Amino acid sequence: MTAAAINLDAVTSEYRPNGATAIENDLILNWYPERIIKRFGHCGSLLELGIGHGYTPGIFNAACDRHVIIEGSQVVIDLFNEKSPDFSGEVVFSYFEDFDTEERFDTIVMGFVLEHVEDPGVVLDRFRKFLTPDGRLFAAVPNAKSMNRRLGVELGKIDDIYSLNANDLALGHRRQYCRDTFQQELERHGYSMTYQEGIYLKPLPLGVLKTLPDFQENLEAMLRVGIEFPDLCVALLMEAEAA
Repeated sequence: MTAAAINLDAVTSEYRPNGATAIENDLILNWYPERIIKRFGHCGSLLELGIGHGYTPGIFNAACDRHVIIEGSQVVIDLFNEKSPDFSGEVVFSYFEDFDTEERFDTIVMGFVLEHVEDPGVVLDRFRKFLTPDGRLFAAVPNAKSMNRRLGVELGKIDDIYSLNANDLALGHRRQYCRDTFQQELERHGYSMTYQEGIYLKPLPLGVLKTLPDFQENLEAMLRVGIEFPDLCVALLMEAEAA
């Protein structure tokens, strides 16, 4: 338990506003929650795994009557509390693998969680029982086969499409998924996929994109275009129900 806590707290530098990936975090983490809300509209209860960079809690909080967040790093919780003192949801300090409750939720969100945990199957199995009979799981993960990673392999910057690069390691990633392996993971642990889409079709490195005119407009266009091209996007979003 102590080692796990140290590991979680050790990667929090990338979860501060001045992290190296801050621009794209801001882009993606403000985008995908709205895409999820578009699917369910408004729900009675929502369980979210992880605070992360702190972008998503306020977005989801406005779309549900009850909002519970599970977070395993006290450092992240403290940063969030400082930044969002008026947050009306409930934050529970717990590792995902240890969390338990008699409560059942209409919506469970695992936003960029499964690439971090030691055993994704344990988390998926555990949280399936917390869904209401008509509940939906929404999970987002980085995509190993994104266009920019494919280019990285071709240019010799990445050894293998599933390799973890320096950014992955800085963020505490343990694995990469592609669309097939992500769906297989969900199905193997008792879920049936009901919807999928891509998040952020990125054709060039961020440093190159910054040199182009209309930088922000291009980023937003890449989000919209990416919806229909999940295999090439930076990340994948899937909706599933208990099978």
